[in-house]
Amino acid sequence: MKRVSILPGLLLAACGLLLMILGILRGEAGAVFEKAVRICLECIGIG
Repeated sequence: MKRVSILPGLLLAACGLLLMILGILRGEAGAVFEKAVRICLECIGIG
């Protein structure tokens, strides 16, 4: 039976979490939200 290590998955998840936190601290979440709203309104035809 093959033994599977969870270490690579945990490292990848930790890196992803770190990058999300850095993006939030830099204010990127607001910019992404504004772009998402603009795209959504364009698809509906309001904007």
